[in-house]
Amino acid sequence: MLLTRAADYAVRVMIHMAKLQEGQRTSLPELATSVQAPQSFLSKVMQTLTKAGLVRSWRGNDGGFEILDPGRKCSLRDVVEAIDGPLYLNICLVNGDACEREHLCPAHDVWERAQMAVMNILDGVSVTQMAEGHHHAHPAKLQQIGEVLPRKTNL
Repeated sequence: MLLTRAADYAVRVMIHMAKLQEGQRTSLPELATSVQAPQSFLSKVMQTLTKAGLVRSWRGNDGGFEILDPGRKCSLRDVVEAIDGPLYLNICLVNGDACEREHLCPAHDVWERAQMAVMNILDGVSVTQMAEGHHHAHPAKLQQIGEVLPRKTNL
């Protein structure tokens, strides 16, 4: 699984904006420089984040972008899915129903556990936590992952 460039830039932007004071705006050129993204490409990312209700766009000389409260509180998964849509490791996990090959496929259970682990990690850290330097998923989420994915033992 590889995040798109747009999702990566969105995460960078949201973390950068969460470091700003509430109500503070920043311009597109400032954002592009701070997150090392092409301004033209970042413009499209910002439009999508605005439509998702995570940031607000202001026009004019005093315009720019402002992170909204839902943007500060959202998880990294929320940011990525605002850009790329729902994340799935394999097509068999898309609709949540059992895949018709599940009983024949020894990999299906692994895909389900890996999907859950990825989602728990991305859900377990907010944009604000990342901005404050807390780079780890919430301990309860990590506990859930430990229960889902047993530790590999060396024989």
